[in-house]
Amino acid sequence: MYLLDANTYIQAKNLHYQMSFCPAYWSWLDQQYALSSLASISTVYDELADGDDELSEWVKDRQAHFLPVSDDATQEKFAEIAQFVDDMPVKKPEFVAEFLAKADPWLIAVAAVNGGTVVTHETPVPDNSTKVKIPNVCEAFDVPYITTFQLLNRLEAQFVLG
Repeated sequence: MYLLDANTYIQAKNLHYQMSFCPAYWSWLDQQYALSSLASISTVYDELADGDDELSEWVKDRQAHFLPVSDDATQEKFAEIAQFVDDMPVKKPEFVAEFLAKADPWLIAVAAVNGGTVVTHETPVPDNSTKVKIPNVCEAFDVPYITTFQLLNRLEAQFVLG
């Protein structure tokens, strides 16, 4: 299962797959969810539904696409991830706090527990960076991660004019 980060939805809406000219992308997401190929998590839902735009409306109509994070295994993995991030050297405390306050560690925890792959547009940062990024934490927990474009290729998406 592929688990989508909030930034994949936001960038799709704002850039390459705007709802007004590429509704096929959004229908494809619905289709892939129905096939159990992809989903996201409830904390991503919370971030996206909090907005006041077409994406937040789209998300609110699809709450089932967002998996809960309340199970014991996810809670335990989140605690491991939080401790790891808190112990990372050279990271600025405000960046650690920002990472832990968002959906990112939960997304990694759900992927780790369920053997999933995180889909994000974040890129790894060097070890001496003061920032905390999803790919670096994924690597530390042996959780695979890819971009939206890699996801589209892996699932052989095609948006064809008919």
